[in-house]
Amino acid sequence: MYPRWQQRIVFALLSLTLLFTCVDAALAKKKPPSYPININSASSAELQMVPGIGPATAQKILQTRKSYGSFKDVNDLLAIRGIGQKRLDKMRKYLVVSKPPAARTPAHSNPGATTSATAKPKAPPAKSAAAGIAQKKSSAPTAREEEEP
Repeated sequence: MYPRWQQRIVFALLSLTLLFTCVDAALAKKKPPSYPININSASSAELQMVPGIGPATAQKILQTRKSYGSFKDVNDLLAIRGIGQKRLDKMRKYLVVSKPPAARTPAHSNPGATTSATAKPKAPPAKSAAAGIAQKKSSAPTAREEEEP
């Protein structure tokens, strides 16, 4: 058996080797996306493909988009805590801003909308009171008509 001090040295060397392996893997650069990521429609996983965006930053971007609406420009990311000008400059070539696709809403989800099966037929336009009186006068027999047999 080895003396206790040698066991501690071996344990320390193994621990350092494991630590450097983990740090090296964490610091390894991730492969950038092959297409630009739209920050107005990207998911957390898509945002994390961009170098410089990790899980926490992706979550902040999604929260900002949810709270304030869609981004107008990539520079709007500067408002997010943790994203500075240097970091944004590294990420900029992998990001794009475009309008998110408009969500289509089916007719049944809109309470005010009616479908052709439930729509009521339109009534004819209402006549004014003056028009109704004039029509009655024109259809009533005149005094001359009453006198002739």
